[in-house]
Amino acid sequence: MAQNAGPGARFGGHVFPQRLPDVPDVRPGAPAPWADLTLDARRGLALATVVDRLRASGRVGDAPDTPRELSGGSAGPAAAVTRRSAVLVALFEEDGETEVVLTRRSLELRHHRGEIAFPGGRADAGESLLATALREAHEEVGLDPAEVTPVGWLHPLVSFVSASAIWPMVGTLARRPDLVPDPVEVERAFAVALSDLVGDGAFVEERWRREGRPGVDDEGFVPINFFMVPGDLIWGATARVLTELLCVALGVAWPGGLAV
Repeated sequence: MAQNAGPGARFGGHVFPQRLPDVPDVRPGAPAPWADLTLDARRGLALATVVDRLRASGRVGDAPDTPRELSGGSAGPAAAVTRRSAVLVALFEEDGETEVVLTRRSLELRHHRGEIAFPGGRADAGESLLATALREAHEEVGLDPAEVTPVGWLHPLVSFVSASAIWPMVGTLARRPDLVPDPVEVERAFAVALSDLVGDGAFVEERWRREGRPGVDDEGFVPINFFMVPGDLIWGATARVLTELLCVALGVAWPGGLAV
């Protein structure tokens, strides 16, 4: 596996298969929202704790109808959303640590090829967001909808690349699932512990400024989150959703929804 040329140097030589967009103006971003917590405080994230904090945060019941990006969450004109999509943030506990199910998208796909993502996809006409997330998880990784206990949601966001509004729906599993990836869409299905994502050095934030994309500050920059995991780099919409989930799980302030 070859190191991503150029951007790899920005991540301490971390090796990953994805190729990041060619962004002419990249600056360092903020530290992790949980940077002030001790390492011990970031370990032992039991599933019951994560679920309790999700409920205490009010992220239960009906998910917001309008993504934050379309209601003043970022500067610039509102994006024209042409697709409604939902993803499943499936959580389970093993050895006292909560883990989350992720996929690496096939390198043969037209959009977001090779990127780390939650199982999910476009909603059918008249289909609820939860039904979409469960159906897509079943189709992509063989996850039985009957094994998922719906818990809540994380804030929807807009992907300007695909003009899609994405709703993350959170559910729990009683055990580690047997994942069977659909090779047409998914190259790899795996799980990662939340404690690994908040470990020292795992999180990186950059500020990107791209022509034709709205910014969130006076200079037109947008914070972009990254997580370094063995052999991969999580970024974009998936990293943004994980950042919110981790902030809730740790009880720290979430910086807010951002366009990606």
